[in-house]
Amino acid sequence: MKPSSRLERIPPYLFAELERKIAAKKAEGIDVISLGIGDPDTPTPGLVVDALSAAATDPGTHQYPSNRGRPEFRRAVADFYARRFGVELDPDTEIIPALGAKECIFNLNLAFLDAGDAALAADPGYPVYTGGPVLAGADSVALPLLPERGFAPDLDAVPAADRERARLLFLNYPNNPTGAVVPDGLFEQTVAFARAHDILAVHDASYTETTFDGYVAPSFLATPGAKEVGVEVFSLSKGYNMTGWRTAAIVGRAEAIDSYWRLKTNIDSGMFEAVQVAAVAALERGGDAAATMSEVYRGRRDLVCDALRDIGVEVNPPKATIYVWAPVPAGHSSASYCELVLEESAVVLSPGSAYGASGEGFFRISLTVPDERLGEAVERLRSSLGG
Repeated sequence: MKPSSRLERIPPYLFAELERKIAAKKAEGIDVISLGIGDPDTPTPGLVVDALSAAATDPGTHQYPSNRGRPEFRRAVADFYARRFGVELDPDTEIIPALGAKECIFNLNLAFLDAGDAALAADPGYPVYTGGPVLAGADSVALPLLPERGFAPDLDAVPAADRERARLLFLNYPNNPTGAVVPDGLFEQTVAFARAHDILAVHDASYTETTFDGYVAPSFLATPGAKEVGVEVFSLSKGYNMTGWRTAAIVGRAEAIDSYWRLKTNIDSGMFEAVQVAAVAALERGGDAAATMSEVYRGRRDLVCDALRDIGVEVNPPKATIYVWAPVPAGHSSASYCELVLEESAVVLSPGSAYGASGEGFFRISLTVPDERLGEAVERLRSSLGG
């Protein structure tokens, strides 16, 4: 049985490949420490779990949910955005729940792209930014994120032909995989660019609640004019340790939200209402838990960055996210260095090239392992690669 040609156009999913490598090493009896996948290692806050437990016993949550979401969920998102970002949202027209940021971003491709269209996608970036357009029968156009530009795309450098066929523009700050925060002026430039070329700007806000050293991440929608040209995908996965819950919201331009809803009504039956109730608890009362996790990740960031410097890897400590993005040593490609680390240290790193061509020359470390295991991984790196 032959798969579709569009499926053949995309490479194997990065994290599936990492899981395969880990399983193969473990089958050999090797104690592997994976720093490759960004899945929080600590439990979801108890207040969220308790809210789910109580809501799950309510028969009113047991039937088909609405794709528009429970009114209290949409109101909680609106209140959170007003309180946290100073952004006013209409709960009735500018907010829809999403089954995680990944699902949401992919479905935006289906909602807005036809054959011959393109999405402008950050490179390096989350793989769904580039795989999603292809699976939708369109194309992705890479926007190189280079260190000398603070990992900001050069929108002025997008070829005229690509500007004309682009219908979506994907951005993500704080950024995965680079850990970069949004450079001054980029959001304003994005609004002007999207308006000039009739493009829907999509900002992936999955890491706004994981920040360090006093940095406070903004919402794209706080930028003047952003709600006229864009949407934002706010995920509870990383900030609230809810990766397995598949809980997010898409907010912003009402017409785009309505198009997303029309597509969703033909694809899935919405988010389990008990999960929506739990998300309300996270948004209303989970701020302290998110702040506590940021402090945990800050300590892990410092541990990793100190260790990398000890073995001669120059790295800038990120102000946000759950990742450290670092250059590979001279004489290595991203892939060869990560293979060396795996063989010499039984530590899994993510090669930067897996996130796009502009990620070549870098590797990513995830901070989502318990402190003692992270410390052990650091010591393995020191002992096997430090000499």
